[in-house]
Amino acid sequence: MQAALLGLGGLAVSAFTSSTILPGNSEVVLVAFLYKWPDWLWSALLIATVANTGGSVTSLWLGRVAPRKELSPRVQGWFSRFGPAVLVLSWVPVIGDALPLAAGWLRLPWLSSLVWLTLGKALRYVALAWGTLAVLH
Repeated sequence: MQAALLGLGGLAVSAFTSSTILPGNSEVVLVAFLYKWPDWLWSALLIATVANTGGSVTSLWLGRVAPRKELSPRVQGWFSRFGPAVLVLSWVPVIGDALPLAAGWLRLPWLSSLVWLTLGKALRYVALAWGTLAVLH
């Protein structure tokens, strides 16, 4: 049990850093964790989602305090068209780290931004966990 708790701690650190500009590889860590401790599925999903969302909220805050500069017209267009719902894509490699920064810079509402961030992160981890457990069993 102690090893699983340490594994959850590692998953949390990995998930947090994965949603910033730092490397974290949380998907790999989640798959490895579930391979070793599949009975801890719900705890792993909760920890990964909360920590990954926390990293994106940090980026959102950094975007709010960053000096005002021009965003790419493409990113501005996405937010103009879809608003905070664009943040459901914050898990996508490459663009995902920039979306919360842009949302903060644009001063999008905190609560709706948090909801969309969390939804996107949770759906990604649920799909990954489902696929992992389907292969293992």
